[in-house]
Amino acid sequence: MRTIPLVGGQVEFRGALDLERTQAGVMPRRLPAWTKEQYPDPSVYGGTVMPSGVRLVFRTDARELEFEVLTSTGQLDTDPRPRPTGVLELLVDGALAGRRQAPVGHVVHMAGPGAPQRLVEGKPGTVRFTGLPAGMKNVELWLPQQTPTELVALRADGEVLAPLPDGRRRWVHHGSSISHCLEADGPTGTWPVVAASLGGAEVINLSQPGNDMLDPYVARTIRDLPADLISLKVGINIVALATFRLRTFGPAVHGFLDTIRDGHPHTPLLLISPVSCRALEETPGPTAIGQDGTITALGDPADVARGALSLQVVRDELARIVAARRARDPQLHHLDGRVLLGPNEAGDLADGLHPTAAAYRRMGKRFAAHAFTDNGPFHTHPPAQLIN
Repeated sequence: MRTIPLVGGQVEFRGALDLERTQAGVMPRRLPAWTKEQYPDPSVYGGTVMPSGVRLVFRTDARELEFEVLTSTGQLDTDPRPRPTGVLELLVDGALAGRRQAPVGHVVHMAGPGAPQRLVEGKPGTVRFTGLPAGMKNVELWLPQQTPTELVALRADGEVLAPLPDGRRRWVHHGSSISHCLEADGPTGTWPVVAASLGGAEVINLSQPGNDMLDPYVARTIRDLPADLISLKVGINIVALATFRLRTFGPAVHGFLDTIRDGHPHTPLLLISPVSCRALEETPGPTAIGQDGTITALGDPADVARGALSLQVVRDELARIVAARRARDPQLHHLDGRVLLGPNEAGDLADGLHPTAAAYRRMGKRFAAHAFTDNGPFHTHPPAQLIN
């Protein structure tokens, strides 16, 4: 087995915009380093290092691969086991060739919300894939979407070469935890990855669990990225945390779109409103988790008339904004999120908010059927020059 350089060699990290050097190795981040000083809350950094959509890509004739990784997960003091670390998935020439449980590394022990945390340091673990097909092949290692993962080493029993350009269009997506998909059954089971696979695109997932707030640093990041296709799923976090009123929400959306258009004036851009969430359809946030583990809205429905935001108000406003801008921006499109997951599918929201693994896969298929098929907003557009 030969040790293969992770940085500065033949291996590409895709889906990550920064590689953070750690004592163990490198940890991919899904936002560039310059954004870190602007994070309003530590949870933004935590979401950024959860590698939804991040994969290592290369070509090899190896029959056996070893990946040494160091994960970080949490554990409640009332629970005898750490939270699941998820799985690593290996794709060979686009087909799933293996799934391996991510080993437990660092564990952050938590007594409860707001309580001090205690870190128990762990050690790297090795994940092996054997019996790979003979000959040169394209390989992708997808990291667990819910678990920060440091890459320590890659070893192969054959030659490793840089991947060749494949001509796929680059699709940049930003959304909430419902686009990050912590509950998916694996990294290739998130709905953006399912949709990208069906649509022949390569997705960059910039979604931020609990922090899809129209933050300007995200808009500037998207502005500066090469992109053939762009989508934004907006609204659920804004309503759930009562972040905006109607007076400020519309201008914030316009400003976010204006910044992106500074770098991508003609790129197809799809603005997606929230999927169904019964608790927030007509009642504004903020929200809380009830004793049964489901989400509850704490706002007053009567406050909607005075400018509070419910999901229906957000959907109406996003549709209005797109209609108003399309006269001068024909490549701006709108999708009602209920097309992806509707009100008759409440049983697929275990906590009243987050879809199940099966529902995420269904959302990906529905998105592809809307966006990538004939007359869809992502149908036929030439690819931009891709960069690593």
